[in-house]
Amino acid sequence: MKKHFNIADMYEMVADKVPGRDALVCGDQRATFLELEQRANRMAHYLSSRGVKAGDHVGLYLYNCNEYLEGMLACFKIRAVPINVNYRYVKDELLYIFDNANMVACIHNLEFTPHIGEILQPATELKTFIHVQDGTDFDPQSIDSVEYEKAMEDQSDARDFSERADEDLFILYTGGTTGMPKGVMWPHKAVFFAAMGGGGWFHPDGAIAEPEQIVDRVGDFPIVGMALAPLMHGACWWYACIQLLAGNTVVLSPDRSLVGERIWDTVATEKVNAISIVGDAMAVPLLDALEDNEGRWDLSSVFSVGSGGAVFSESKQESFKQHFPNVFITNSFGSSESGNMGMDGGGKKGQGLGNVTKSEFMSVISDVDGQPNEHVSRGEMGIFSRSGHIPVGYYNDPKKTAKTIVEVDGKPWLLLGDEARLEEDGSITVYGRGSNCINTGGEKVFPEEVEQALKANPAIFDCLVVATPDERFGSKVTAVVALRGDSELSLASLQENARNYIAGYKLPRELHLVDEVPRAPSGKPAYPKALEIALSGKCLIA
Repeated sequence: MKKHFNIADMYEMVADKVPGRDALVCGDQRATFLELEQRANRMAHYLSSRGVKAGDHVGLYLYNCNEYLEGMLACFKIRAVPINVNYRYVKDELLYIFDNANMVACIHNLEFTPHIGEILQPATELKTFIHVQDGTDFDPQSIDSVEYEKAMEDQSDARDFSERADEDLFILYTGGTTGMPKGVMWPHKAVFFAAMGGGGWFHPDGAIAEPEQIVDRVGDFPIVGMALAPLMHGACWWYACIQLLAGNTVVLSPDRSLVGERIWDTVATEKVNAISIVGDAMAVPLLDALEDNEGRWDLSSVFSVGSGGAVFSESKQESFKQHFPNVFITNSFGSSESGNMGMDGGGKKGQGLGNVTKSEFMSVISDVDGQPNEHVSRGEMGIFSRSGHIPVGYYNDPKKTAKTIVEVDGKPWLLLGDEARLEEDGSITVYGRGSNCINTGGEKVFPEEVEQALKANPAIFDCLVVATPDERFGSKVTAVVALRGDSELSLASLQENARNYIAGYKLPRELHLVDEVPRAPSGKPAYPKALEIALSGKCLIA
């Protein structure tokens, strides 16, 4: 049977080469490449027995656990599509993603049973539920959910699946312009080369040319890599795939929040070589733990600390270098839509968010009155863009697809939304989102969605939401609010009410009360003025 640039095909070849090597560690859970392969086969057969077929969508509504990657591989093996579900979402957000993604099955933590029950009736295509035990005592029978191990009990671990294809889909859901998630449709071949380095991250020969060459990229000594983000985020999900396809070991944190001491305990115990973080939000607690516990751990195994998906400030990079003088520090750029867009080499300190190399697939495209039209000249600003291996669009959203993937000079280009400048030396300096999107600790928060949630509060007459600086998370959600009549409002009461409509990470962390929210005569929001008010601190409410 022909092999393809398909993640399942390539994983199987790697598993055959190093079956006894550790593939996955998450807390007390461990699995070799062979064990992961066999368990994924059994889950794939169970899904097939439930009618899940090629092209069907299966939700992964899970905290970090081995079952997450088993479920992913199980889907890929039968050409189904795993869908990442943000476990922080509340009812309306969950209903949107379950409905928008047309899920037919869901693998979930038992803890999420009541949340699924709330949206089960509207999401009529959902027929199969499989729950992972997590120590909670919710009733899985309320949604007719089968226990994960029970589901696999009588299933074959044989690899007897049909031929796959380069074009099978890997869909990654991320924040959308309205705040609701959007599914980025990546063909396996495209995501493998754009986001996973084409199998070349750990080998001097670089990316592979044929699928079978993936086994040539498996080294004699595995690199133990730990990704600190949840698997529901592309930064961690893709990193895990990179490690597995290189025959390396993936270490995950089973904790629900990041505690620096716990991470360093794991790094020391598992002899982790490479750590992947998401910007300063993760860097700060890690560095604080090192400062407070000098000499506590043997961390001599660490030789790489890399960040992607959020701002990794120069000061935090320098702090890591003080603790790890010989460690390789990387600051990558990219997004759910683009994969990896390059790494900042640190040669242009203080300029934008970082500087990357221009190539035939990386460019800056001008934006005239909202219409991208040509590549900029050196010294000019535009939109950071990618061509070559790119997604085919957003699932169920042709309008967003048309705005994001455009044709320039006869070739499709993906517009990332980040402002950038093509430097005189031909490199590209990235300055960040041109929109009002707030990136707080790697999470995307859209002001319009938060504003809508805040306006459900009867005390609020009008409001705008802006991003203000935060030492740990890079930016924080800040609300500028005008009240109704004699109403009173505290930050705590604002958060309590808004929590009914949006996830906790989207809640404002600062409240500024004003007599009138700044708007243009047309009624459009005046975000620059609102930001000015917030930064002044004159209207800040504790």
